[in-house]
Amino acid sequence: MKTSQTETGQAGPGYSKAAAAIDRARSEGRAALIGYLPAGFPDVRTTIDAGIAMARNGVDLIEIGIPYSDPVMDGRVIQDATVEALNKGFAVSQIFDVVEGITRETDAAVLVMTYWNPVMRMGVREFAGRLAAAGGAGLITPDLIPDEAAEWLEVSDEFGLDRVFLVAPSTSPERMQRTVSASRGFVYAVSVMGVTGARTSVGAAARAVVDAAHAAGAERACVGLGVSTAGQVAEIAEYADGVIVGTALVAALRDGGVPAVAALTKELSTGTGKKSA
Repeated sequence: MKTSQTETGQAGPGYSKAAAAIDRARSEGRAALIGYLPAGFPDVRTTIDAGIAMARNGVDLIEIGIPYSDPVMDGRVIQDATVEALNKGFAVSQIFDVVEGITRETDAAVLVMTYWNPVMRMGVREFAGRLAAAGGAGLITPDLIPDEAAEWLEVSDEFGLDRVFLVAPSTSPERMQRTVSASRGFVYAVSVMGVTGARTSVGAAARAVVDAAHAAGAERACVGLGVSTAGQVAEIAEYADGVIVGTALVAALRDGGVPAVAALTKELSTGTGKKSA
């Protein structure tokens, strides 16, 4: 059974599932909560169940990562999880089963986070078509920049998919403008230079990146990398449109299964309210 959330707006040209989810949260006076899980960890069925649990306990958007053999952004916890998934035989085509399994049961916007090589290998158009058919919202592409994304820009328009590019503390004003213009759904603001992983503090750089994205015209900027507690969620919710949590949820799934993911999601969601709302 789906959650009680409903879509805002109607699907059509320019419609964005991710934007609708973030705007819904904004209308409720809070930042959107975005949760990440790697597909196939510890197995495909559990990934689906954990995604459903997140959606039913306060997550607005879900990122499902494709396990990759040579990650450049993922920290140790996520690397270990993806290695396990690959060792158990996870295939890229199974990502569509995961997405469909979650979207069939919830109204959460589900995006796939992937390095670009698996998409190219399958074929950009085929991948996009299968993702759209599975109910996916779009792609987050850590190693793809707008300058090299001409085919993806065209195909994502054809299938009505969101395209989320990353910006960081090192992003120049010119590149910030270009990235914001190319993105649809939201802009992923990397809070620190480095790989993913839970941290004791997020740092002032996150706010600076979000402010720069907003100044460049981004309607929605969401912060990821290093967020692991409700307190950090609350801190970021004051200036960002969404807060992304990954490593902490993967560790919860590793250590306590789906119930632990549900409990952590519920706790994290308590920090999403904006004090100024």
